This record gives sequence, C-alpha cells and structure tokens, in this order.
Amino acid sequence: MKPVSTMSIDVNNESGTEVDEQAILDIARYALARMRIHPLSELSVIVVDAEAMEQLHIQWMDLPGPTDVMSFPMDELRPPVKDDEEPPQGLLGDIVLCPEVATKQGEEAPTRHSMDEELQLLTVHGVLHLLGYDHEEADERAEMFGLQAAIVDGWRAEKGLTGPSPAPTVS
Repeated sequence: MKPVSTMSIDVNNESGTEVDEQAILDIARYALARMRIHPLSELSVIVVDAEAMEQLHIQWMDLPGPTDVMSFPMDELRPPVKDDEEPPQGLLGDIVLCPEVATKQGEEAPTRHSMDEELQLLTVHGVLHLLGYDHEEADERAEMFGLQAAIVDGWRAEKGLTGPSPAPTVS
C-alpha cells in the first residue's frame, strides 16, 4: 500500500548550494505518511550553509562545528500506537540540513553516495527525531536506524531508484 499525504511541507534552501528540493519534499512526505502522521500537519525543512549550521549547533547543543542535521520539534507529535488510532494534527517543527556536511558524509559512507542522497537520508533522520526517536542508547539506535533504513528503502523502491540505499555515517 502506497502512503498518501497532503501534508504542508516547506523546503527553504538558504545554503547557496543547489540541492534536490523536490526529493527532500518527497521523502519527507513519504516518511510522514509511512509513520501515519496526520495529513494536515505541518513541517518546515531549511537548508543552510556550514556557518549557519555551526551557529545553531553551538547555540542549541553547545557543540563546536557544523553538523549534518538538527531537528526542532514544536507540538511533539507522535505516531499512533494502534492501527485504529487517529493521529493528532499539529506543527511537527523544523529540520535543518547542511549540504556541506552532507557532501563529506556521503563521500565517507560505506556506500559512497551523493550529497542529495545523504540529504534524503538526513531528512528521514530529522523526521524521526521530530517524532521522538533517538539514538543515544543501543536499543533506541537499533529501532531508529531500522525505521530510517526501511523508510529510505521504501521511498527509493517506489521511485524506481537502483543501487544500494545510502548507509548512515553516524557513529
């Protein structure tokens, strides 16, 4: 069954780097539909340069240097637990992506994939963080990265993309 969603998703590229905004939009919509998030919920994806990402990383995480993706949840929406449960509607929040870091990570990943493929992977990663998933503990990591791989693989299959799905570089 193909997930369908009319979700409001804005993608704003403020990075100065050309990225496949349509693919980011498509994979975000696919991930949210697959996670059964209310179709009238809202999401914002912002693509920034390394300098802007570094400022956010220092301000919110107190960590130096730019990072690949940051998520800023708003209404703390969660996927429905039961099949017959109605998902709540609301503002998911913001995902911030950095193509400069994505390029480096794609090159260093076991699958040696493109910046755009890494941004697609990071978009799904950001969506899962907005939905409350984390990877601090081993069991959380296994669940989150398993979902992330299933969503990316499903989206790639639906789009008819060949070759291996991008593997995460996060340790």
